[in-house]
Amino acid sequence: MTKKYFGTDGIRGSVNSKNINGSMFFKFGLASGTYFKTQKKKKQIAIIAKDTRLSGYNLEPALVSGLTSAGMHVYTLGPLPTNGLAMLTKTMKANMGIMITASHNPYYDNGLKLFGPDGLKLSDKIEKKIEGLIDRKIEDNLSQPKELGRVKRLESGNKDYIEILKKNFPKEFNLRGLRIVIDCANGAGYKAGPELLKSLGAKVIAVGIKPNGININKKCGSTYPNKIKSVVKKYKAHIGISLDGDADRIIICDEIGNIIDGDQIIAALAVRWKRKKMLRGGVIGTLMSNYGLEKFFNSENIKFIRANVGDRYVKEKMQKNNFNLGGEQSGHIILGKFATTGDGLLVALEVLFSLRKGNKASNFFNTFKKIPQILENIEVKNKNIINNMEIKNSIKKAEKLMNGHGRILVRKSGTESKIRVMGESENKALLQECISIISKKIK
Repeated sequence: MTKKYFGTDGIRGSVNSKNINGSMFFKFGLASGTYFKTQKKKKQIAIIAKDTRLSGYNLEPALVSGLTSAGMHVYTLGPLPTNGLAMLTKTMKANMGIMITASHNPYYDNGLKLFGPDGLKLSDKIEKKIEGLIDRKIEDNLSQPKELGRVKRLESGNKDYIEILKKNFPKEFNLRGLRIVIDCANGAGYKAGPELLKSLGAKVIAVGIKPNGININKKCGSTYPNKIKSVVKKYKAHIGISLDGDADRIIICDEIGNIIDGDQIIAALAVRWKRKKMLRGGVIGTLMSNYGLEKFFNSENIKFIRANVGDRYVKEKMQKNNFNLGGEQSGHIILGKFATTGDGLLVALEVLFSLRKGNKASNFFNTFKKIPQILENIEVKNKNIINNMEIKNSIKKAEKLMNGHGRILVRKSGTESKIRVMGESENKALLQECISIISKKIK
């Protein structure tokens, strides 16, 4: 289904570009407000949270203006992790929730993630309907003057989110005696992350907690794991937790300094959940999930299904198959027992709960052997270059060279102006040659 504004994870792009500017955010607010106010509720409510990007301060008022012009009452929560917004959308019985974020992207990008009243990201079908409303004449969506919405700032968002997270675990659960490093990427989790861990009794070493509007994800967070690795080693911590800009991803560092990606986290949790009879159905991964993970699940008799890249597609497949665990190598992990979308802090708590009896992180995550994988992210002006015949031929050439000894995946990024070239094979020299054939042609 081709969409005009929405990508794999909401709307995203460079600030003050075609779609990410005040004028368009007014239209996005007006259109989404018009769509969601049709619900039969006494009060039409939208809640808004954001990460720490400088641009959030000029885009948020435009979004609020559009929503209130559609007749929605708006609560703004300030910086808050994405799943915090999703959870509060449900508990506050709001019509919708909107997160202003570009997740792991650099500060000069921004965007929107939209959630329905159930706390779920919107389906392609609903996004298409909202796109239709965006392209209508503005006056067709405006409410009458007496029906304009009101705006209120809520300061309790992070506190309420932390309490919701803690309620998923026994009252006696605590982290006393643990030395934990957390890297909040100077993003949306910079308050909630350290406060959550401290409230459970951990000794917390927090980095990436001084956002200035332009340092979000800059040489920190889940996309820059060397940061968490160096701090864990420096303070001899038991574990390191690294979030991304909107805290819906997590990458972990064990006490030895090994970087643990999403695939490894999912594997460890799946084994534990199966042993505790908590795992329902099996696990959903993506096209990017390491083949070693698939082989491991086969050996453990755990059903494994791949979805398209994007945690929204993982969640849709989880619902379709009635599974309660899924996620991506990048650290988007959905614990269906507790949440509707990826949540770095929730996953961190589940991992820490599993380690509470003295089990070392390095032992807990020692589950499967990864197949050598190379991922190249190539910046392009136009992602449709992927359809170029010469590039298609280079992919065919690489696949022929692989000859069944690995796999190649070339795809457009859904969130950035990049082509992602991924390959896997036990034969590292062959793998490098195949990736090089394709990436050189794209460049």
